[in-house]
Amino acid sequence: MSTLQFIGTATTLLRLGPFTLLTDPNFLHRGQYAYLGKGLVSKRLTDPAMDVGDLPPLDAVVLSHLHGDHFDRVARRGLDRSVPLVTTRHAARRLGPRGFEAVALGTWEQHALERDGHRLTIESLPGVHAYGVMGRLLPPVMGSLLTLRRGEETLLTVYLTGDTLLGDHLTAIHERHPQIDVAVVHLGGTKVLGALVTLDGAGGVEPAAAGAPGVRGAGALRRLPGVPVAAARLRDGVGPRAAPGDHRAHRRAR
Repeated sequence: MSTLQFIGTATTLLRLGPFTLLTDPNFLHRGQYAYLGKGLVSKRLTDPAMDVGDLPPLDAVVLSHLHGDHFDRVARRGLDRSVPLVTTRHAARRLGPRGFEAVALGTWEQHALERDGHRLTIESLPGVHAYGVMGRLLPPVMGSLLTLRRGEETLLTVYLTGDTLLGDHLTAIHERHPQIDVAVVHLGGTKVLGALVTLDGAGGVEPAAAGAPGVRGAGALRRLPGVPVAAARLRDGVGPRAAPGDHRAHRRAR
């Protein structure tokens, strides 16, 4: 049996067969600030569903990119540094010297875990955090494909989008992996200095095809047809109200 527990923002606890994974650990509480660099901060608007001390034993942490609202100071202090932390090369270069068991992946590269006759591969997928000048300022981001196998049988594939926007990289993912079981999409419509850096509700989801009750479809992922979606921070469009776990970005006062 496989389950997903939404903790807040992009943080989820995934139980895939015998494996337990944590994604993008953010355990700041309401009112606390994450520091994003370039003079920007992000204020957390709600509390996480659990604290870092409440986590079960982990087989791996999957980190889409190194930003203070995806890997915060609470996670840095509280996580077991011997647990493999699978992430971008950019993030691994910075977290390895801090004592973390950082596993650096380039696009399409894989890291494998094995337990109780099962094998879970984590494959780095392309992502685009922003375009233009903002894209050059933000750290590189990766999506991830989690593939659970038992022997020769593929039991489940899960696509974690990371903070990505629309683009030709989605076509490349579909061409390489035409059969994906479920996608976990980072939504929120976050803007930094007016530039969109995460998918918004309108671009991120649309009603799923008939036959998938209770699941939303991937409007933003039209090049991944038929992929069901578990969407954190789902709302109808993007307005002033905050969904659970959201952050709001600000320019830092000087």
